[in-house]
Amino acid sequence: MTSQHIVGLSGPNSFRCPCCRYWTLSERGGYEVCPVCHWEDDGQNDHDASQVRGGPNGLLSLSQARCNFERFGAADPERFARRHPKPS
Repeated sequence: MTSQHIVGLSGPNSFRCPCCRYWTLSERGGYEVCPVCHWEDDGQNDHDASQVRGGPNGLLSLSQARCNFERFGAADPERFARRHPKPS
């Protein structure tokens, strides 16, 4: 995926990924996978960010995924070691 493609996803009808907070999602809670951090958006948000829901993000809470993104460039660095460029 190119950075041009990622930037092309942003716009007035897009939504912020709850993990990396880039404008990469076309809707919230639609199980879309963010192309920047690889978080699968299951609707988890700040109010329950510390809970581990299981589901598509496995044993990661949103809080842990955010820390992983800041440190490693991916929500789950063990599954997605390859980093994608951050949109500008």
